[in-house]
Amino acid sequence: MNDDSLLQFPCDFPIKVMGMGDSGFRALVMDLVRRRAPDLDETQVRVRDSRAGRYQSVTVVVNARARAQLDAIYQDLSEHPQIKLVL
Repeated sequence: MNDDSLLQFPCDFPIKVMGMGDSGFRALVMDLVRRRAPDLDETQVRVRDSRAGRYQSVTVVVNARARAQLDAIYQDLSEHPQIKLVL
C-alpha cells in the first residue's frame, strides 16, 4: 500500500471544528468524533468563543490509528448542518 501521508500512525491529531456558538455545540462535536474515535479523551478538548459570542470553535485531539479513520471523522463533521468549517 502506498501512503504518501507525512503522518505516522498512531498519532495525536488535532481537529478544529467551527459552528454557531450554543451550549450544545461541544457535545455535538464530541458525539460525532466519538463515532470513529471512541477513546476520545475529554481533557484533550478545547472550546473558544468568538469575540461576539456568535460562533464557537472546538478543538479535539484524536489518537488517530489510520488515515481512513481521520477521513471518516472529517466527513462526519463536514456533513453535519450545524458545523460550518472543519480544519
